[in-house]
Amino acid sequence: MIVIDKNNLAGIDLNLLVALDALLTERSVTRAAARIGLKQSAMSHNLSRLRALFSDELMTRSPHGMRLTPRALSLIEPLRAALDQIEALVIRNEVFNPATSERIFRLGLPDSTEALRAPTLLAHLCEVAPHVRLRLFSIDSLKVLDDLDADRLDLAIGFGTFVDGQVHHKRRLLATDSYLCMFNAERIGLQPPISLEDYVRLPHVLTSLRKGERGVVDDALEALGLHRMVALTTPRFAAVPFLVRGAPVITTMHARLARYFAALLGLSLSPPPVDLPEVTISLLWHASYDRDPAHVWLRGVVTKLFATPDQFAGPARRASA
Repeated sequence: MIVIDKNNLAGIDLNLLVALDALLTERSVTRAAARIGLKQSAMSHNLSRLRALFSDELMTRSPHGMRLTPRALSLIEPLRAALDQIEALVIRNEVFNPATSERIFRLGLPDSTEALRAPTLLAHLCEVAPHVRLRLFSIDSLKVLDDLDADRLDLAIGFGTFVDGQVHHKRRLLATDSYLCMFNAERIGLQPPISLEDYVRLPHVLTSLRKGERGVVDDALEALGLHRMVALTTPRFAAVPFLVRGAPVITTMHARLARYFAALLGLSLSPPPVDLPEVTISLLWHASYDRDPAHVWLRGVVTKLFATPDQFAGPARRASA
């Protein structure tokens, strides 16, 4: 822990701490400069000043890029905490007005959630917060907590309960979902409901963000002493319906998304012939933004959006009949 004489604080440029946070996060002078809107030469100068301030190199070159020194690694947590406290002092009495704010929010979410919910969210923002901007990013459930810690995301929407998160990882349950099978009835020569025998016989399309060809369906089939053949694996949920429409295959996907694409593309739906676990959809954020008025507002908007009845349920039910 670094102890600084308060009488000497006037001689320290606190903006250097912002630069240090960017350097420790990005581990690159170029990326750190872009992160906080400085020229690379200015960030290089800041790094030189920081090295003098801490009497340590902080970052050294290695065959794999810049490497943090042990002293720099020890600074990450206390620096983040100090900046959070300073930020809290600044924004505590801040008034957020969505009608005039020009805030940029970085939202991480799966492409399936983007297809289903982002149009309504965007329409709402255009109406009540016309100058607020969204930057959407794909997320990996294994890395999303790290992205929040590194301040690469303001909010994230993910599948799962994220019970392995730490105390500063805030979570709110948005919704739950189930699964449906989706297929082109004409191409596979079957009408819903689909039997377990046909379900195992047909080739499958699997959506997975991880390596391998295994999902919740495989766990359920294994419990029955069965297995399926996965013909194609893709990380993109939104591509699956078009693959299913054009080939004699079947997929098992989240029910809300399946209903939407079934209605859009004229595909058939069927309950899975195996028991599958419930899907949990969670909103995630870092505790640093708990009291940020803008974040409080956006979290409320997203939560209300997910509480709205599924606008795609009606037409899709007709498509799956």
